[in-house]
Amino acid sequence: MLQFLLLGTSGCHLCEQAEQITNEYLSGSNEVVIEIIDIAEQEQWQALYSLRIPVLYHTNTSKELGWPFDLMQVKQFITDLSQD
Repeated sequence: MLQFLLLGTSGCHLCEQAEQITNEYLSGSNEVVIEIIDIAEQEQWQALYSLRIPVLYHTNTSKELGWPFDLMQVKQFITDLSQD
C-alpha cells in the first residue's frame, strides 16, 4: 500500500482544491492512503513547505507533487511511484 501526506493548512483555498482532487482519486483506489497534514501545527513541515502548499508527499521516497496539479497528474504521480 502506498502512503502519502497532503501537506496544507486550514483556510487555504488551494489546499481545499487539492483535497478534493485527492479525494476523487481515492474514491477509485484501495491501494493508496493519503493523510492530510496541517503544517501550521507541525514546525518541521511549516519550515519546509509554508510557501509551497499544497504538496502531495510520498512518505517512503520523499518525492513530491507540488501545486498546481490536477487529477491526471495525481494519477500519473502515484502510478510512477507504484512501479518503482
